[in-house]
Amino acid sequence: MIRVTADTNIIVSGLVYRRGKPYALLQRALSGEISPTVSQPILHEMADVLVRKFDATPEEVAEAQQIICVAARTVKPAVQLDVIKEDPDDDRIFDCAVSARSDYMVTGDNHPLRLGVYNGIRILSISDFLDLAPGQPLP
Repeated sequence: MIRVTADTNIIVSGLVYRRGKPYALLQRALSGEISPTVSQPILHEMADVLVRKFDATPEEVAEAQQIICVAARTVKPAVQLDVIKEDPDDDRIFDCAVSARSDYMVTGDNHPLRLGVYNGIRILSISDFLDLAPGQPLP
């Protein structure tokens, strides 16, 4: 099973917009086709973004968290990395991906995408990830 960690913007987009590539990723997670992981810092940032940018109510945030907790495995990061100097918030995604031993990190952010690979984790855009054949091994 493909292990994947998505950044917060991908997760939020999949929850808010019931169409498009982030939603397709969420559907693959809910169907069990992929094994996504999140951490408490990612869930906290997700809740913050939903409230700040989408005026989500506490009930809507709770529903979003419930959906993600059904779709993804929650891990407690065993590391605190300092990878992206330009945007330290991105480091929380790296913490989760490394701790979960993810195969892929899916992001729309250019800073991580520029790395291409980190600690054996391929860093892909949502489009590139969705274009992979299910179960495709790492090169």
